[in-house]
Amino acid sequence: MAAHTLLVLAHPRTDSLTAQVAARLHARLEDEGGTVDVLDLYAEGFDPALRPEDEPDWENREKVYSPEVHAHMDRILAADDIVVVFPVWWFTPPAILKGWIDRVWNYGFAYGRSRPRLAGKRLLWLALMGGTPEEIERLGMTDALGLMLVTGISEFCGLPDAALRVLHGTELSGVPVELRAGRVAELLDEAERTLAEELLGATATTTTTAATGTKTATPAATTTPTGNTVNEEPAR
Repeated sequence: MAAHTLLVLAHPRTDSLTAQVAARLHARLEDEGGTVDVLDLYAEGFDPALRPEDEPDWENREKVYSPEVHAHMDRILAADDIVVVFPVWWFTPPAILKGWIDRVWNYGFAYGRSRPRLAGKRLLWLALMGGTPEEIERLGMTDALGLMLVTGISEFCGLPDAALRVLHGTELSGVPVELRAGRVAELLDEAERTLAEELLGATATTTTTAATGTKTATPAATTTPTGNTVNEEPAR
């Protein structure tokens, strides 16, 4: 049976590089015969602020959360695979994505039970980072993200089949204008290869970080950006 994928997008602009990556993955998943539920957090107006109605109650794991949160829980439960595509800003995912985890991946649902409700699902975190692989490694950004997303969230919630993959060099301001379309095409191809390696059974070519178990995608040929390139600045 074909897999059903929840594809989560966390970027405010529909023409961003992040959105283009998500669109490419959407198309590939459907080409493989799967079904896709696209959760565009900004386009759907998701509120990332945790309020009392969605605060965990450590004495009641059966707490009924807000209708919005329960609707998102249902979408997660319906999925075989979860793919989250996001830029890295200030060394972390966007606040809206963190708020989605805070509100939806809640006590009694994603964790707090002897038999995790999310067990058996596969999870791919696909991060867009502006810097070169060498710069990112020097700063320890992949290790930090892996500790947060793979160890602190995925494994804690009973999802051992989870991976963090990184698209490097997504900052385009240092790339000559006439070369940007080509660079975007390279990144989209790399994103599709990453999806195939992690979820579609293709042979992976990855580097594994021993400390966190996270993996980074082998980069395509790049034009080296200049200036501050740590945070992803999507194609305009």
